[in-house]
Amino acid sequence: MRMRTLLTSLATATAVTGGLFLAAPAAPASSLSAAAGVAGAPSGQRSTSVVSSPLADPSVAPGGNFDLSVWQLQEPVGSPGSPTTIPSSRLQGANGFQDSYFYTDTRDGAMTFWAPEKGVTTPNSNYARSELREMNRNGTAANWSLSGTHQMKATLRVVSVTSNVCVGQIHLGTGGSSTKPLLELYYRSSGDIVLGTENSPSGGQTLHTVGHVSVGKTWNYTIAVSGGHTIDLTVNGSTTHYAIPSSFDAYKQYFKAGSYNQSSSDSTTKGARVAFYGLTVSHS
Repeated sequence: MRMRTLLTSLATATAVTGGLFLAAPAAPASSLSAAAGVAGAPSGQRSTSVVSSPLADPSVAPGGNFDLSVWQLQEPVGSPGSPTTIPSSRLQGANGFQDSYFYTDTRDGAMTFWAPEKGVTTPNSNYARSELREMNRNGTAANWSLSGTHQMKATLRVVSVTSNVCVGQIHLGTGGSSTKPLLELYYRSSGDIVLGTENSPSGGQTLHTVGHVSVGKTWNYTIAVSGGHTIDLTVNGSTTHYAIPSSFDAYKQYFKAGSYNQSSSDSTTKGARVAFYGLTVSHS
């Protein structure tokens, strides 16, 4: 009862930011225990550590530990070119939606995303994803202007990855015909964390190596836009800044987070599994 009360109070305190942090950015060595990876985990790089989340309840769906009222989920199943989307109303609460692609890890309470190399993709991508898309609390799609301050914070670990996985995005919304992201934050099997900033709405991405964390280790990021023309990225406490080209001024934006696998094959056992221990968004 005490744990659930604390979770409820924390969820209320962070309601305006749309999330809940369940663990510190990095767990001490004493809170890590050996494991053989998630049951049924795919081949490829695999974690051997489990992070304890003292505020998480491993027995409930992700919506019981996280405020999912400002997110909808896209999964790597459905009809060709039309992946299945799970609305916020189905994600919320302890008995909310979960399946093999999106679930609570029963050992540490992490909100876990699994995206195999073979799966249903959107028309504009060759890669499968299990990923949250930012929404407004009234159920409409988030679609905010670059002016002001917009921020997404996450604490996570990549449990397994074949090659490369995108764990956070700012994506273009309305304002033009482009379906590109403004930025994507990648984690590679080498442990490198790489930011990709789009050169223009027409395409072309510039890559910036912004950190290094071993597979299975916990890390954190903050993706932010401030003043309309600057990307502020913080990875494990280190902040870098990137100018936003004026060609993006006409576009609205929205956040995405999860496991957007960046490799494809005919395999349903290889892919990227990402565990989140904290995820919040805020706008001002």
